[in-house]
Amino acid sequence: MPYTTDAQDLKRELPTDMKDTQALLEHLDVKPVGELAFEGQSVDIGSPSVYGGQVLAQSLSAAYKTVDPARLAHSIHAYFFLPGNFHLPVTYQVKPIRDGRSFTARNVEAWQNGKLIFESLISFQVRESQAYEHQIKKPFLFRTPSLLLSTLDYYQFFKRFFPPKLKEWLAYDRPIEFKPVEVERLIFKQFRYKPRRHIWFRFLKTIPVDQRQAQQMLLYASDYNLLFTSLEPHSGADMSNVQAASIDHAMWFHRDIDISDWMLYQLDSPSSSNARGFTRGNIFSRKGVLVASAVQEGLIRPLRDKS
Repeated sequence: MPYTTDAQDLKRELPTDMKDTQALLEHLDVKPVGELAFEGQSVDIGSPSVYGGQVLAQSLSAAYKTVDPARLAHSIHAYFFLPGNFHLPVTYQVKPIRDGRSFTARNVEAWQNGKLIFESLISFQVRESQAYEHQIKKPFLFRTPSLLLSTLDYYQFFKRFFPPKLKEWLAYDRPIEFKPVEVERLIFKQFRYKPRRHIWFRFLKTIPVDQRQAQQMLLYASDYNLLFTSLEPHSGADMSNVQAASIDHAMWFHRDIDISDWMLYQLDSPSSSNARGFTRGNIFSRKGVLVASAVQEGLIRPLRDKS
């Protein structure tokens, strides 16, 4: 039986200040509480349950505490089973799967109040000095970060036109700044668009970090914007009038990550069916280096009329 916390005794006031890189790293760093067991805290970001990117990144943080420092994660595959309660801590139980000459594997379970809410399988690898290498090109975009407004700017300028749910979500502090490239879609939601979009993002007030920390930060950021790309072909649909929840999430780390500069999230959704949206993303550095890729499928359906 994994280590679990009696959550009923641990309800607490949530921290409200997570505005920069230092605060994000402190939030993602899990603490040991037992044999191969670690505990992470939550921050309310305006969603009804624990933010999926938090659990993903904290599970990677827990796994890293059991792995040779010379090895870096190259992939994570995860499933979300139950919504987490952000008023309660999350306990991460790490299970060693394999420690080979080149690869290491860890299984990480996330528990709350005796219930399994999440599970991930993470693979780590030593650095290889000789290997084949290629990558796809970063899309050429005239709209660079210096020419775009952030989502916070749009909130400040147009919040009186936003539905209450979306307005509340945008009002929360975040350690990441997002600048959507297809800005027309924020304003003219009555039209149908192709299920593709691009978003520039950067971490705020960056500090020097190692690649382990950079991976956790990027994994945290990858859960923003991904699933809702599947709504682009459906006029009038947005986060204010749909039920949405991550089902699974996978991410591959290709190359070293520079968190001090803008990165581009290239997103697309090949399919949506049976109340599941399927989405993919490539993350490029500003210089065009493909640093990571992500895939997610999630529940996404119109809100039912309660009347």
